[in-house]
Amino acid sequence: MSGIAVSAPGLRSPSYFEARAATRDPKWVKWTLVTLGVAYFALFLLLPLITVFYEALRKGWDVYASAIVEPDAWSAIKLTLTAAAIAVPLNLVFGLAAAWAIAKFEFRGKQFLITLIDLPFSVSPVVAGLIYVLVFGSHGWFGSWLRDNDIKVIFAVPGIVLATVFVTVPFIARELIPLMQAQGKEEEEAAIVLGASGWRVFAQITLPNIKWGLIYGVILCNARAMGEFGAVSVVSGHIRGLTNTMPLHIEILYNEYQFAASFAVASLLALLALVTLVIKTFVEWQQAKAIATSQKEALA
Repeated sequence: MSGIAVSAPGLRSPSYFEARAATRDPKWVKWTLVTLGVAYFALFLLLPLITVFYEALRKGWDVYASAIVEPDAWSAIKLTLTAAAIAVPLNLVFGLAAAWAIAKFEFRGKQFLITLIDLPFSVSPVVAGLIYVLVFGSHGWFGSWLRDNDIKVIFAVPGIVLATVFVTVPFIARELIPLMQAQGKEEEEAAIVLGASGWRVFAQITLPNIKWGLIYGVILCNARAMGEFGAVSVVSGHIRGLTNTMPLHIEILYNEYQFAASFAVASLLALLALVTLVIKTFVEWQQAKAIATSQKEALA
């Protein structure tokens, strides 16, 4: 009969704890996976990080400090920060514009633009650096014009900035595109119907809704800009005190068997990465909190 539960003779309904246990993996499976995860993390992430700081400080604070304030090292630090300070704002503007266009509008060439944004993910950084050399080098497409006008791109700061911009293009746009698409465009359309201009809609509706995703993308972009090696190595020329970034300076010191100095600069780069990781974790927490708040407001 409908609506009446009939139990077979000799059978009993499982208790809550029995039903819950039947849907769970055995404890040995859980602890095996946890142990493997912790061991992998310790072996490939934690141990190298500890080694960097141990080797950097093994000969004392005096050796460590002298390696950091040495003129070539200080020049590499400044150049790394300069390249990141230029590349990140440029990608911020491009990423915002591209994500807004892709998520909010339909136009010809939209898929092509998405493909271009993803291009640095599929092209080796070394190949990207070589392309810049072939275009802006002394024997490249624009080499003679640049030489006649006394403009240096390759083996100079502009080339390093161009290479850094190329490899960091996708991070902000790729972080914002799915976020904007998930939010939809109903709020923007309603504001436009009420008479708001496009810039006002962007400043008062779109930007506040994506602020945590935007900050997250900026953090990832900055981390990649500071740690880039391949493309920058090709276009820099490895000129000490002029075109060496921190990763390149670390390589040179290590190849010259100056291990304490190389690990000292590497520890500074690792410290910047850890600070970036802490900020990234805080932004993720704030973003999750904002999403939960918006969901509660939608259900209220």
